[in-house]
This record gives sequence, C-alpha cells and structure tokens, in this order.
Amino acid sequence: MRMTPVSRSSHRRAGFDTVFHGLLLLCSLLVLAMLGGLILLMATGGWQAFTKFGLSFFTTASWNPVKDVYGVLAPLLGTLVSTLIAMLIAVPMAFGTAFWLTYIASGRFSSIVGTTIQLLAAVPSIIFGMWGFQTIVPFIARDVQPFLNHHFRHTPIVGSLLSGPPVGTGLVTSGIILAVMIAPFITAVMVDVFSAVPPMLRESAYGLGATRWEMMRKIVVPWSRNGMIGAIVLGMGRALGETMAVTFIIGNVTTVGWSLFAPRSTVASLIALQFPESPEGSLRLSSLMALGFILMLLSCVSLILARCLRGKRQ
Repeated sequence: MRMTPVSRSSHRRAGFDTVFHGLLLLCSLLVLAMLGGLILLMATGGWQAFTKFGLSFFTTASWNPVKDVYGVLAPLLGTLVSTLIAMLIAVPMAFGTAFWLTYIASGRFSSIVGTTIQLLAAVPSIIFGMWGFQTIVPFIARDVQPFLNHHFRHTPIVGSLLSGPPVGTGLVTSGIILAVMIAPFITAVMVDVFSAVPPMLRESAYGLGATRWEMMRKIVVPWSRNGMIGAIVLGMGRALGETMAVTFIIGNVTTVGWSLFAPRSTVASLIALQFPESPEGSLRLSSLMALGFILMLLSCVSLILARCLRGKRQ
C-alpha cells in the first residue's frame, strides 16, 4: 500500500516522538543510576567501619587515627548544630529580604539589590571561609564572646553554652558564615515564589482593609508555603554539605561539649582534612566513607521531611 505525503509525515513525527521519549527515559535512568552508584560506593566503602564498630560508631565521640578508634558522634553533632544555627539566622533574614524586594522596595532599587544577592550567591565558598577567618573569627574572639561571658557566665544553661577560651573558631562562627552563604539562595527562591502570588489576592486583601502585615500573614505565606519549604530545604542541604568555608573557621577538633564557642568539627570538614592522608583499604578510610554515607542520609532525610511537610500543608 502506497503511503500518502500526509501519512508519511505522521509516521516520521511518530518516529521522532518515540526517539524523544527514549532519550528522556535514558536521562531519567542515568540520574537514578548515578544516585544509586554514589550510595553503593559510600555504603560498601564504609562497610568495614560499620561491621567493626557497630552501634558504637554512632555513640563514640573519639576519633583517634593513632589507635584506630573512630566515632561519628562529634562531627555529626557539629554538622547538625552548625546547620541549625545557620538556619535560625538565614531563614528570617532571607524571608524579610525577599518580602521587602517583592512588595515594598521600588522597582529600580529592588532590581539593584536583587542582582547583588545573585552575585553574592555566586561567590565561591572558600572566599567566605577566608573572609570569616580574617573578619568574623577575630570579632567573635575579641568582642562577642568576652562580652557574653562577662554578662551571662553565671546564668544557668546559658553560661555553659558560652564557656571556653575566646579563640573565635567554633560552632557559632561556622553558623554565621553558613547563614551568609545560604541566605542568598533562599532569598532568590523566595522572591520568585512571592512574585507568583496572584495580584488579585493581594489587591482584594488591601481592598478589605488589611494591613501589609496581615496581607503577608494571611495571603502571601499560605499561598507560598510549599515554595518556601523548598527554599529552606535547598539552603539546609547546602549548609549540611558545606566543606571549605567551615574547615577554615570551625577549629577542626573532634570533641563533644556544651560550648557553642569552642572549636569543633563537621562531617564534611573532617572528610576534607583526613581523606587525602588515609591509605587505601585502611580502617580510617572506611570510617571516612561511612561519614560520607551518613551525610548523604542526612540530605535524604531533610528532603523526605520537606515532602512530608508539603503534603500536610496541602
């Protein structure tokens, strides 16, 4: 049967559509294969440490390469606490900046500040580490910690959080630098989310006599909640895995204590410092691979938690 020009064109388009569908499926499978390969690499590499130490690997604070005794508790707590400090600082700052840029600032000024924020997000992390080491660390050691110790060292609980010599490096310094690093990312996403709120809703709220605060609380936040959660998770993911900036300013001491101003370590900084010095097949290298596997699990847990929050809000 002879094909007409129309049927030939339809057959060609169907063939292109099949090829396009196959390419998209291949890309999706490639992403899944890369993720599975990373997880498998970390899990198999850290299997020696998991089998030797068992549950004590998660409850031991000692990290002693001389005695071949390794525990993840100290760097894991350092990662979680520094990330928490960073989120407590960055989220309110990013939310206020995004709301101001979207609904309060003039068009020209908003464009200038928005461009500056995007440029700040493009600064390499090692630059933040150098800036923090030269500026924030001396400021914390010279002014902040002595002032807080002088006024609050006898306050219950708070005094133990401020204890230690004023060296400047520690969890608070790391949290401040991380907050400065992740705030531009969160701000940029929140600006896009706030801009997507239908103008009719905002104008209706103003028409009913709502103030700017009421419009933000009852219109913008409920409408943008899912996007805001996504922005926060994006910033938290970068804070959990940040390496060079934290390595400069956290002190890199694998200990556990109450003080937020004492030198500590994180999972990423510990891996960065000791991975090049770990021999192939050693227990030390396996412990570092296990740390990498745990860091990946933390990122997955944060993503799952964000999806659960989004589902409840919906």
